[in-house]
Amino acid sequence: MVVRPVMSPDVSLGLTVPPSIPVIVGPTAGGKTALAVELALTLRERGTPAEVVTADAFQVYRRLDIGTAKPTTEEQRGVPHHLLDIVDPTDAFTVHDWLKRADTLVADLQSRGVVPIVVGGTNLYVRAFLDGLFEGPEPDEAIRDEIRAIGLPAMRAELERVDPAAAARIDPADERRTVRALEVHRQTGTPISDLQQQWEDGKGSGRPGVALVGLVWPIDAINARINARVKGMVERGLVEEVRGLWKAGRLGPQAGQALGYKQLIEHFEGRASLDDALERIKIETRRFAKNQRTWLKRFRARAGSVWFDASGRDSVEIAQETIQKLFT
Repeated sequence: MVVRPVMSPDVSLGLTVPPSIPVIVGPTAGGKTALAVELALTLRERGTPAEVVTADAFQVYRRLDIGTAKPTTEEQRGVPHHLLDIVDPTDAFTVHDWLKRADTLVADLQSRGVVPIVVGGTNLYVRAFLDGLFEGPEPDEAIRDEIRAIGLPAMRAELERVDPAAAARIDPADERRTVRALEVHRQTGTPISDLQQQWEDGKGSGRPGVALVGLVWPIDAINARINARVKGMVERGLVEEVRGLWKAGRLGPQAGQALGYKQLIEHFEGRASLDDALERIKIETRRFAKNQRTWLKRFRARAGSVWFDASGRDSVEIAQETIQKLFT
């Protein structure tokens, strides 16, 4: 248990008006939510109200709790959290949907003098929040149905042929993103990786008043934390959570792709043993963390961002240093 130091409102750090929107990024299982909560509590102690805005593609789904590492009431510690549990798991939900809600929410919080602390779980959502959206062509369900009909192995082969850069970045098991990449290519004749590169080369709008806060972990340390997290999820009832949703038909095509849920569905459908499914969760989560490191390198290059080596440090210490670097 982390014990927070007792502080008076007139702390010597000399808190001034903070940046309008701190945005916390880092690897999965890296302590981002704990830091966001600690930062909100620290700002509150200094007379500045703050609330957390979650940027996670799967924590938006109701009842996807354990497997998405959704913060519990105890972990939220009285700090309001937004954009959790807002969508039924049978529904589709896009980055466009999230950004529209996030923009409205952030504007409302700021109008009331509340600091929004955005905590990333999905780096695409964070990037959209920082720079606006990459505007690809509108989805075309007829094209998507044609692509899905050829099966994932053939999809993958086509993607490797028409857009090797996207194929290198997209997990071979990620059907949703594979379909989207092929859909864009079929609609435009241009690889989605080329279009996204244009976005990365400076076509984003840029959001003023954002302070990007990043957490860095050694690879071995974060992999150990991932393994421990998966073990803890299983102990808290992950298998039962996913089984209940699956048996009730409550996992739609998108929610069913979430890490942990997808692998356990394969077990329930008789395509993998339970032990194999749990091992795949660990492997795929470590692979996800590896992909995240590419995003984090890009974020780290942004002017004005601050980064902390989180290994061996708790959220209290990092929150204090964040205050010193950004808010004084």
